[in-house]
Amino acid sequence: MTHTTRRIARVYARGMTADASSHVADRFRPFGTTIFAEMTRLANEAGAINLSQGFPDFDGPAFVKEAVGEAIAAGHNQYAPTGGVPALTTAIAGRWQRDTGLSLDPARQITVTAGCTEALAATFLGTCNPGDEVILFEPYYDSYRACVAMAGATPRFVGLRAPPTDAPPNAPYTFDENELRGAFSDRTRAILVNTPHNPTGKVFTRQELELIASLCVQHNVIAVCDEVYEYLVFDPDLPHIRLATIDGMADRTLTLSSLGKTFSFTGWKIGWAIGSPELTAGVRAAHQFLTYAVATPLQHAAAAAIERGDDSIRDLVSHYRATRDYLADALSDLGFGVSVPAGTYFLMADHSPFGFADDVAFCKHLTSEIGVAAIPPTAFYEHKDLGRHLVRFAFCKKMATMEQAIERLSRLKS
Repeated sequence: MTHTTRRIARVYARGMTADASSHVADRFRPFGTTIFAEMTRLANEAGAINLSQGFPDFDGPAFVKEAVGEAIAAGHNQYAPTGGVPALTTAIAGRWQRDTGLSLDPARQITVTAGCTEALAATFLGTCNPGDEVILFEPYYDSYRACVAMAGATPRFVGLRAPPTDAPPNAPYTFDENELRGAFSDRTRAILVNTPHNPTGKVFTRQELELIASLCVQHNVIAVCDEVYEYLVFDPDLPHIRLATIDGMADRTLTLSSLGKTFSFTGWKIGWAIGSPELTAGVRAAHQFLTYAVATPLQHAAAAAIERGDDSIRDLVSHYRATRDYLADALSDLGFGVSVPAGTYFLMADHSPFGFADDVAFCKHLTSEIGVAAIPPTAFYEHKDLGRHLVRFAFCKKMATMEQAIERLSRLKS
């Protein structure tokens, strides 16, 4: 057993187990260290190509970087208003109106946060009480489960199930309508909808969103929509639709997004929450005590990106379509079962033809022996059996990086 293999084994052996001598609060003990940090560290230790954590290996547009320097030189270096600098909130409102035809009051309906992750935490802390229930689709971005726990709420899970092995490559992940209906109760406070969806790449259809909307209205439930991949969609026949635009949902939806995915500046951590003044008040009640405000010059640069970034977005989507197709074709040729994503920059594949016991064993082997790091997606499932046969790859990389990764993956034998 190599050093890296032993290291990965220790990581997973530790997993979610709480050390009796730990000073970590009980609410966080079940979650351990996020899988993204662990796999990136292991990739670095093994010298593996990192297709696990979803960050690009290239920078965003030059004009956005230049805007940071201009903002600093102009003296935008002190605390921003807690809701966000007016230049950015106005830009977000303008983009929203262009996309949806709906107007926003930037001062009362938009809150700029430290990335979408803080927007999620502020949303649940600010709108949920202990004992409330929150519906999550699984697999889920791992922060969702922790944010619900921070708020003292109880999660209810609805499974997104992988298409059958004989389905076409573009077949979507699906959920059972009766299972979704059964997840609602008189204690349900919120449902979280992530579309386009990490990690499956699913783009929810209008029919699916209308079903969710009808249940929210029926049970007086708010919808929390994580839409950070809103512009990273690849199928013109399956566009991104905002749940807030569905009848009855404008005043009961909080839409969360960020700069990082659309403009490849994940390290800037500029996100936002959009909602009615009443829901925004809940978000801000928590946000003011979490970060109060986020980096002022980066907010000014984010405004420039949103106002002038259409060409950059088109170029990025074109690049990701190419890396997606390259990865999907190559994995299929190697023997994986491939589910081609309609959005995001992640691809889920079935590794079962290679004979490993589960996703953890497979990702251990990939990192230590093949030199490519990927995510074992059971980290995103409450019901682990739904994900043991799967592996998640990120394709938000240069084409040269993807080619090198596939060269290494070719050592696998199905």
